[in-house]
Amino acid sequence: QVQLVESGGGLVQAGGSLRLSCAASGRTLGSYAMAWFRQAPGKERVFVVAINRSGGYIIYADSVKGRFTISRDNAKNTVYLQMNSLKPEDTAVYYCAARAGTVTSTLQYDYWGQGTQVTVSS
Repeated sequence: QVQLVESGGGLVQAGGSLRLSCAASGRTLGSYAMAWFRQAPGKERVFVVAINRSGGYIIYADSVKGRFTISRDNAKNTVYLQMNSLKPEDTAVYYCAARAGTVTSTLQYDYWGQGTQVTVSS
């Protein structure tokens, strides 16, 4: 079992930045591919970015490419999402997820955090 806890969300103006963190406990994070998803009010949960176990392979959703950066520190059991040039349409609850396998942009992850709210004002 892996427990995931996100933090770092908040309210920011358009054009600003936030860094989200996802701390894992229970198992070594290095055993899992990790991802961030987001869900806006009234909409489905959608893929944002994923990183493989070593950090050497990353896939981004087109909507965040060039603005968001995922990284991981397996020694600290933590994954980060640096979000720059934020837009109002980035407003959502952001979830981190872990998968005992290869990265995927689908919802096929084994463990999920409780989410952290990101609100971008115009």
